Amino acid sequence: MLIIDAHNHPDWLDCDFDRFVQNMDEHGIAVTWVLSLEGPQDEFDQVVHAAFLDPRGSGVISMLHRCLHYQEKAPDRFVAGYCPDPRRPEALDLMRIAIDVHRVRVCGELKLRMMYDNWDALRLFRYCGERGVPVIFHLDYEFDTGQTYPRPNYWYGGGFEALERVLNACPDTLFLGHGPGFWAHISGDRKYRQVPYPKGKVRPGGRLIKALRKYPNLYCDGSGGSGWNALTRDPEFGREFVLEFQDRYLYARDLFDNRHQEALNAMDLPEEVLRKVYAGNALRLVPLEGYAA
Repeated sequence: MLIIDAHNHPDWLDCDFDRFVQNMDEHGIAVTWVLSLEGPQDEFDQVVHAAFLDPRGSGVISMLHRCLHYQEKAPDRFVAGYCPDPRRPEALDLMRIAIDVHRVRVCGELKLRMMYDNWDALRLFRYCGERGVPVIFHLDYEFDTGQTYPRPNYWYGGGFEALERVLNACPDTLFLGHGPGFWAHISGDRKYRQVPYPKGKVRPGGRLIKALRKYPNLYCDGSGGSGWNALTRDPEFGREFVLEFQDRYLYARDLFDNRHQEALNAMDLPEEVLRKVYAGNALRLVPLEGYAA
């Protein structure tokens, strides 16, 4: 079965190009979307800061050059993603050049300490919609980390209310949600304000469920510990979730283990559904030569 990892990063978690390809082969992954991060270095936690600080001395977190390196070295295995900081005055020009010159096919990952319905961001999102480029965003609430500097916490996006305003304002743009602040809303409880990875049975009334039913331009990026946790905290509900939203859930990792495949394969899903989740939905959003959705 064809498998596409719709969310990962170059040189992430000490995994260089050769180890990355080896890991893909070990887990049967044919293609990976390698995503960039961009923004002021003090807006990112220290793990991201250490991994992705631009070695060229720009003072920002930037990894587009590494995404392009992976794509150029193995164009049949990697699809490059890029999201400029929308607050930069040249953001639209950077996105246009990324698409037209560097063959970037995905806008992502957007992960910034800003309200995602910022007008500059809406302008970028609408441009991506015009160009047929999906947008991958990270949503996170603030939690007490016990730290004071350089930040007491790391929140991204401004919460689910800001996301819904974005979905309303940009109906022609496709968005893929990711991160603890996105996946915690699978449940109708208020644990999204308490812990990043809520446990226990999923309660009815989750805002994510309501949003998926209301906004056809919202998709699910199942990557990271948050995506895995959302499907496994209540396995029965997780299976029903994938069945209902089988056309808008994308397999993705943001890691290099196999936990997401193991969770999906344990659900006893129909093969047709697995084909959509593992590759078909990704190919509808980002068609690739030689592969059929």
